[in-house]
Amino acid sequence: MSHEEAMAQSIGGQFEAFGIIQVEMLRYYGLREDQTLIDVGCGSGRTAYPLSRSHSGGYLGTDLVSDLLDHARKLCARPDWRFEIVDRMYIPAEDESADMVCMFSVLTHLLHEQSYLYLEEAKRVLKPGGRIVFSFLEFLMPFHWDVFQGTINDARSGNENPLNVFVERDAIKAWAEHLGLTLLEIRNGSEPYVPLPEAVTLDDGRVMEGFGNLGQSICCLEKPAL
Repeated sequence: MSHEEAMAQSIGGQFEAFGIIQVEMLRYYGLREDQTLIDVGCGSGRTAYPLSRSHSGGYLGTDLVSDLLDHARKLCARPDWRFEIVDRMYIPAEDESADMVCMFSVLTHLLHEQSYLYLEEAKRVLKPGGRIVFSFLEFLMPFHWDVFQGTINDARSGNENPLNVFVERDAIKAWAEHLGLTLLEIRNGSEPYVPLPEAVTLDDGRVMEGFGNLGQSICCLEKPAL
């Protein structure tokens, strides 16, 4: 593959389409142009790149892989933005410094205790009234079974592919309660609900217009205001 294609496929593809949808989703959940976003697991810049075209606020993207961060940093060309490597459930930001934290396709690859630690970190760095937006896999969505079946096949054959973890809504509710976060909304992965300013074309040629979705289910949590 070319470098550009490799950077797109390394995070699961749909670089342009899902990037647009993710940015519009964050705006749907209240992110303003002048606010600070922390993008946990930012990868090669799928969210950061479309956001960089108009966002005047601060941005921090974190990831485990330095090559992905280097690509995102170069692609966005925003010297005022930070891209930081991390090797544990930690967000390199000060307390109450961000307006929103997003985690797209992150909790899908973490054990439950690791997800909880990341939500705890997100709460720490959020300002009062700030929000967390994350995607997750759940058995409630019949088409998520394909991901689980793939994981079963890998386990059966001994392949060491990335871990896929399902999170049920009762677990999210329990996490929110113990963390002192307010559960604002959970959306089904199959529901197109994010308003799109323009049609987006998926890698297989299908077109989304009017409203978009990511396939994974979405949760929005809020840190209570003082």
